[in-house]
Amino acid sequence: MIKPVTTAMVLAAGLGTRMQPITNTLPKPLVNVGGKALIDWVLDDFAASGITKAIINVHHLAPFIRSHVATRTAPQIVISDETDLLLETGGGIIKALPLLGTEPFLAANTDAFTVGGSMSAVARLQSSWSESIDALLLLHPLELTHGFDGPGDFAMDSQSRLTPRASTLKVPFVYAGIQLLRPEIFKAEKLEPFSMWRIWQRLMAAGRIAGVVQDGAWFHVGTPEAVVTTDAHLKHMGLAADTVSSRA
Repeated sequence: MIKPVTTAMVLAAGLGTRMQPITNTLPKPLVNVGGKALIDWVLDDFAASGITKAIINVHHLAPFIRSHVATRTAPQIVISDETDLLLETGGGIIKALPLLGTEPFLAANTDAFTVGGSMSAVARLQSSWSESIDALLLLHPLELTHGFDGPGDFAMDSQSRLTPRASTLKVPFVYAGIQLLRPEIFKAEKLEPFSMWRIWQRLMAAGRIAGVVQDGAWFHVGTPEAVVTTDAHLKHMGLAADTVSSRA
């Protein structure tokens, strides 16, 4: 355990090319699923889990996201502007580091979320944190995903150590879109566009990264087709439309 995490990074700057044509006029984080925008599934969960500040990076159709989150009361929203250059996941976090502070922080995608389960994603990550690691990734069993059509991302051993999928293999776990990170892991990196996979690979080689598996239902919403199927699943679970709160 660590002291409660109160700060998070929400990665909302991407182009959302797989979600076209919707994302030609609407940024992917604002796509409506189950009665509210994708970004609100993440932010509502953060607010309920004790996160008091969320840094949101913006690039594609940035004014739409700025306007959408401006009325939120929790968590406090701070914008990290990438309109001049899209920095990808790794570079986006580096640019936001002065806003994230010196303690471990969360970083989350906006196209995936978990509902149900024995504890929240935030609580799961915090309760599984260890001084022996620098990054902890939330995982979900590949066979129990909704909207994910790939062969998985990681294998994991009995010590929770991760191994990336080889190109020809299928592995049991998918990265569920949220991670707990030490800010120190970015010290050697330049402010440039790059994926978090570069840092994950370095940490895997050093044995400083681990995974934890989340229960509950996990949804990946990366295409227009996934919007339709996710809506159907949420309605079946009684979690769609008028049964969800879209703002905190």
